[in-house]
Amino acid sequence: MIPASLHTYLVASVALFAIGLLGVLIRRNTLVVFMCLELMLVASTLALVAFSRFNGTLDGNVFVFFILTVAAAEVAVGLALIVALFRRRQTVQIDALNSLKN
Repeated sequence: MIPASLHTYLVASVALFAIGLLGVLIRRNTLVVFMCLELMLVASTLALVAFSRFNGTLDGNVFVFFILTVAAAEVAVGLALIVALFRRRQTVQIDALNSLKN
């Protein structure tokens, strides 16, 4: 079995980030957009871990720990906002949520 190179990890990270960015730009459902944002966050953590592994340091791993901590808080707040918007407007489509009045 051939060990994966840094290039392989970075290609995977760029692919995940591109899929997430495309999802944020194209999709109109707030839940899907939220999942695509999380996918972009995972792509950045993958790149940090890959750089950390191939440099032989733990700096990237420490950053990933803090990123995952912030992501957990983001999920809690983001899903609470989406549920509150759904209860108020009865939809999760971004086009229907263009105004915060009423």
